[in-house]
Amino acid sequence: MIVDFSTFILFVSIFVSSANAKATLSISPKNLNRSGDSVIIKWSHVDSPSDLDWLGIYSPPDSPHDHFIGYKFLNASPTWQSGSGAISLPLTNLRSNYTFRIFRWTQSEINPKHKDHDHNPLPGTKHLLAESEQVGFGSAGVGMPEQIHLAFEDKVNRMQVTFVAGDGEERFVRYGEGKDALANSAAARGIRYEREHMCNAPANSTIGWRDPGWIFHTVMKNLNGGVRYFYQVGSDSKGWSEIHSFIARDIYSEETIAFMFGDMGCATPYTTFIRTQDESISTVKWILRDIEALGDKPALVSHIGDISYARGYSWVWDEFFAQIEPIASRVPYHVCIGNHEYDFPTQPWKPDWGTYGNDGGGECGVPYSLKFNMPGNSSEPTGTKAPPTRHLYYSYDMGSVHFLYISTETNFLKGGSQYEFVKRDLESVNREKTPFVVVQGHRPMYTTSNEVRDAMIRQKMVEHLEPLFVENNVTLALWGHVHRYERFCPISNNTCGKQWRGSPVHLVIGMGGQDWQPIWQPRPNHPGLPIFPQPEQSMYRTGEFGYTRLVANKEKLTVSFVGNHDGEVHDMVEMLASGEVISGSKEDSVKTVPVSATLVGKPESNVLWYVKGAGLMVMGVLLGFVIGFFTRGKKGSASDNRWIPVKNEET
Repeated sequence: MIVDFSTFILFVSIFVSSANAKATLSISPKNLNRSGDSVIIKWSHVDSPSDLDWLGIYSPPDSPHDHFIGYKFLNASPTWQSGSGAISLPLTNLRSNYTFRIFRWTQSEINPKHKDHDHNPLPGTKHLLAESEQVGFGSAGVGMPEQIHLAFEDKVNRMQVTFVAGDGEERFVRYGEGKDALANSAAARGIRYEREHMCNAPANSTIGWRDPGWIFHTVMKNLNGGVRYFYQVGSDSKGWSEIHSFIARDIYSEETIAFMFGDMGCATPYTTFIRTQDESISTVKWILRDIEALGDKPALVSHIGDISYARGYSWVWDEFFAQIEPIASRVPYHVCIGNHEYDFPTQPWKPDWGTYGNDGGGECGVPYSLKFNMPGNSSEPTGTKAPPTRHLYYSYDMGSVHFLYISTETNFLKGGSQYEFVKRDLESVNREKTPFVVVQGHRPMYTTSNEVRDAMIRQKMVEHLEPLFVENNVTLALWGHVHRYERFCPISNNTCGKQWRGSPVHLVIGMGGQDWQPIWQPRPNHPGLPIFPQPEQSMYRTGEFGYTRLVANKEKLTVSFVGNHDGEVHDMVEMLASGEVISGSKEDSVKTVPVSATLVGKPESNVLWYVKGAGLMVMGVLLGFVIGFFTRGKKGSASDNRWIPVKNEET
């Protein structure tokens, strides 16, 4: 066969061109409207593709190669082995454009000392293959208000609203009783914090710091109780948010509805330097379902510490507020401080018996203090360049319940300012108006998890705070920090009582999303069997993720545990105004069993106690063993990359 010379030259040039083709990276669209909108990232001509090839996500676009927001391995695309593929990625508005880069990472270049929070090697950036154009949120991206969330104010006829924008130009809230009648207006005050306000790495390092934007706060006043109000935030020049609504707090209402949990965190659509909390998606989903089912009944959310788990990586706060906005823009979202918001090496209060480390990643309470606005004016100096830490302890009434929030990260001992506040607050509660008192804090006073490092903190809480709870007939005490659900009998001084008057019911509700869990307390003579027997004061415990639902009127307060795997109630306790405590579960919620029928004094033997306690407790223990002891890894991690995250302990 005779081949024309010119045809041969053309064939060779095409072959050489194909062999030398550089990897390309493209994005669509190049402008997004708001947080949560997705960009399609496409690549091609990746030569000899490897399962270690990865896509870096950068914001701002001029970030150094190793200062990515997050990353995904190219094998997340089903066609990656062809050298081409695509990934759809929802983006949160960080008030700066994004860009994407593809890197080749080889097995020999894995650095075992350069690891993420889960001890997985962080990908290397030595071999850049391609970089995309920028994608942003358009001209409105900087000015558009986002991360909207509500909170009660000291005065019952007011509601606080807080949001974030990219510049400090004046913003407003306009509100009214109809979507087309936003006749009321209030100016919002904008503040921000800077990198030098952070007190340790990574929060004050180049890799962790990002521009937090401007945080705006204002108050909607003269609200009529029980009325639905519509509102939006922004300005004519910079744009307005969509219209949201809420039900104003009603001073005359006896009903109280609250959704309560701790340690939730947030999920991210990429892997980053720290573990994120995929289960938080389900927690938000089920709570949103419950809020929508309420219609025109007011409610609140209570998140008792370990809020975003940003640990000094500032963009995680943006991811968190974007995730909770669907619920936090509808009902007040209340918080108390946890170790992952605050703890840092030079914090002013650090007793030698405490376990206060660097769990906050150098944030020293600053994002928590400025991004939220709670009732009251409690604060403590940080002892650094950071502004004082706020929202440490405060209280408010809603319906028939008085809610008190405390800080387990700052001084709670007798003689301190917090102790005096708690004492005055509990002594001043009008029990005719609010017959039930609910106290909330982060680290638990009681737990049967094997949390030995906090043993002295729990002992000090029992010594200093519990007498105040007992003397003032606190109904219910809620705690986080331990990532499980556990309900105790009415208890004081580690002894079960007959009613909540003088023996508050304690619940650990740190099961909102964080997936690291300690084992249960082993029995001394069988340390290899960490579950049985369930201690007599523990009425129900499980490793299931979820949240609690509180419903109260003047006669009764009911707390239900809702599991994330099905959105159903799996444990319940009722506390009557008379002091009687009635416990039940999904299985026997129609015919509840009084605690007095299942726990009378100290049992003579574990066998006798289990007979009296009924099979429900054993079922709860078994569920805790299966779900809690054999904890799962981060959902989807193995499919996204070859590294399987492992659990590591945290304070």
